[in-house]
Amino acid sequence: MRRALVVASLALLAGGCGGGPRQDADEPSGTFKVEIVRASFPKRQHIAEPVVLRLRVRNADHRSLADVAVTVLTRGGPGTASAAFGQRSAPGTTQLADSLRPIWVLDRGPRGGQTNDARVWDAGPLSPGQEKTLTWRLVAARAGSYSIRYRVFPGLTGKAKAARGRTTGVFRVRIIDRPVAARVGANGQVIRGGDQPAARRRRSPGR
Repeated sequence: MRRALVVASLALLAGGCGGGPRQDADEPSGTFKVEIVRASFPKRQHIAEPVVLRLRVRNADHRSLADVAVTVLTRGGPGTASAAFGQRSAPGTTQLADSLRPIWVLDRGPRGGQTNDARVWDAGPLSPGQEKTLTWRLVAARAGSYSIRYRVFPGLTGKAKAARGRTTGVFRVRIIDRPVAARVGANGQVIRGGDQPAARRRRSPGR
């Protein structure tokens, strides 16, 4: 079981307000510099298409951090609440036991990064200046236009606060309601759209 529990979704999902009993006595209080170094996710996707989301985070402080947390939230529309890679019906608006409607199916998340909150991942300890890339392998499942907001924090309980800087960002994604055009080449490689195998694209000597 992970050492730290997420308190009220780190009290981070509510913009840093809220509270609760301290769950991690080792997490220092104060303000620390953490930042998003790089972020990538395809802007245009297709139903059933495997895609990869990557966030590279950095401890920009002069102090070591025992846990660096990352939140990922898909913005909910009217009558919905945000979830990591989906949307939930607002309380009282559905009779379903599980109100989550996945927009992406999570195939594999960052190794060892799971926490008790499905919207929060733990990048682990980072020394001063150290960076780490977190990778999510997903499959697009619901057509439409969506916004995913991501944010990095210097702890798991909300006790440590992030200093101002490059701590957050948004992916704006459109998922097309048809599978991506693809076929399998003679050597077993997947050829997308109108692409041709590399061997066929080469010009013959003397041409």
